[in-house]
Amino acid sequence: METPGLEFYNRLNIDSVLAAVEDAGYSVSGHCLALNSLENRVYDVGLEEGGHLIVKFYRPARWSLDQILEEHSFLTELSEAEIPVIAPIKLREGTTIRETKGIYYTLWPAQRGRLVEELDEASLTVLGRLVARIHNVGAAAPAKHRIALTVRNFGEEPLRFLVEKNFLPSSLRNRYETAAHKVFQSFQENAKNVPFHRIHGDCHKGNLIRTEDGFCFIDFDDFVTGPAIQDLWMLLPFGDSRSDYERELFLSGYREFRDFSDSWFHLVEPLRGLRYIHYSAWIAKRWEDPSFPNAFPHFGSDEYWERETTDLERLTSGLVRDGRLTEEAPSLAEVQELTNKDFFWDLE
Repeated sequence: METPGLEFYNRLNIDSVLAAVEDAGYSVSGHCLALNSLENRVYDVGLEEGGHLIVKFYRPARWSLDQILEEHSFLTELSEAEIPVIAPIKLREGTTIRETKGIYYTLWPAQRGRLVEELDEASLTVLGRLVARIHNVGAAAPAKHRIALTVRNFGEEPLRFLVEKNFLPSSLRNRYETAAHKVFQSFQENAKNVPFHRIHGDCHKGNLIRTEDGFCFIDFDDFVTGPAIQDLWMLLPFGDSRSDYERELFLSGYREFRDFSDSWFHLVEPLRGLRYIHYSAWIAKRWEDPSFPNAFPHFGSDEYWERETTDLERLTSGLVRDGRLTEEAPSLAEVQELTNKDFFWDLE
């Protein structure tokens, strides 16, 4: 059955985008530029009186209204705590969200900034402080509607989808499932007694910009209830003594505002494994969207799944169980071979 609003969403054009912005109470200049976004449709719209704003149309059935409003509420809390984020614009009717033909959309202030390529020593300490402050706000109240970062939500259900929809080649299915279940077991063992609270959830350099005033965190679409380490491992390097030094710089800033246990680093490898599985299922679920085959031309090929399976197996050999590395832990050189590009295909 067709998802309500999906046809209109897939056929969004300049006229419908500008009409939605005008319906929200703004006079537009006619400028409308599609921005790079796969999960949602995002546009830079010029205003008649000058300036720009951003309009984001949420993918139908991806989030409920309550989940979107909870994202907006979290951003508002962070903004009021003077943490550098971009909160949605409150519209004339007092809400931050509108609906048109079955899809939700939100207006945002346009924020100029540069992508972050590298992080120097001073930046790492600053980021540590900022992430800790995000987590302080996140821990101050629960999320009632957002999902939790659990094995079920980020591992078992995505794996089930890949298997039931026959995305996994039969020749690799057993190997892939075996490695996946090792990841699940390790996460469950190492997540015991680790506090969960509201976090960014997708905190990597691609969701960080540098403005005139400093760093700014963007894209809280995927904010979840989860462990603090989820917001660290994608930002920070792993694998050698230099990486250890840079992590300590980050943590020195983090610990100025919030406690952090080194034992939580045991969750890094299972979190990476969950991301492998969840990310592949995310692409698979969107495969009918024409933009996805264009963005991921190698997805679904035998070569793709061979690489995914091999990398997942290699990752599981370094999992920590009961506080100890498994006997078949990889060498340092093998660990260093895996970089952020192994977990974020859109960075390549």
